[in-house]
Amino acid sequence: MTTTSAARTDQQIQRDVLAELDWDAQTRATEVAVTVNRGVVTLAGRVDSYARRWAVERCAHRVRGVRAVASDLEVDLTATDRRTDADVAIAASRALEWDSFVPAERLDVTVADGWVMLRGEVEFGFQRRTAERELRRLRGVRGLTNLIEVRPPAPPSDEQQRLDLRRLLLRRTGTERIDARVDGDTVVLDGVVGAWWQREEAERAAWALPGVREVHVGIVVSG
Repeated sequence: MTTTSAARTDQQIQRDVLAELDWDAQTRATEVAVTVNRGVVTLAGRVDSYARRWAVERCAHRVRGVRAVASDLEVDLTATDRRTDADVAIAASRALEWDSFVPAERLDVTVADGWVMLRGEVEFGFQRRTAERELRRLRGVRGLTNLIEVRPPAPPSDEQQRLDLRRLLLRRTGTERIDARVDGDTVVLDGVVGAWWQREEAERAAWALPGVREVHVGIVVSG
C-alpha cells in the first residue's frame, strides 16, 4: 500500500515546513534554514530562546510526510533574556512547585551556563513531559536535558498495558486502525488515521500509561 506521506517529495515537504514556520506565531521563518533529504528535515540557524527552538521543531514535526527532524538550531539569548544560573535555577524550582501535576519534591534541578539538567523519579510519563514543558519556556534557558526516570509503584505487564491502551485508543480516536506495541517502558504506535487530531490523541493516550518513558509514533495521516 502506498501512503500519502510516502508519495510526498522533499521539495513539497520543505515548502510546507517553511509555510508552517511562517504561519505559527511562535516562530520566525526568516531565522531558520530548512533542508529535506528523504523525508528527514534538518533545521539550522539561530533563535533567541529555547522555547522558540522547541516551537520550530514542533512545526517541522507537524508537516505531513516528515519522517524525522534533525535540529542544528543554536539558542542565542538576547541581552534582556539573559539570566544568571542561580536565577534560572530558582525560577525552575518555583515553576515545578506551582504545577500540581508535577511531584517537585522528587525532582532535582541543576543549571550550568543556561543549560538545565532535570533528574529524579515520577510515576507517569506525562509528569516527566510536564516538568520539561514548564522549564523550556523560562527566560534564560539555553537548553534542557531531561533525565527524569519513570517508575510506577507496581508496573503492569506489557500485555495488560497493550490491552488497556487499545481500549483507550478506540475510546479517544474512534478507530481500530492504530496498532500499539508495548515493550517495557516504550510504546510504539503505527497505523493510518484520517485526521491529525487522531494521531495527536493517540500519542497523548500512550503517554497516559503508567511507567511509559518513550513513545514512538509512526502513524500516518491520510486525508
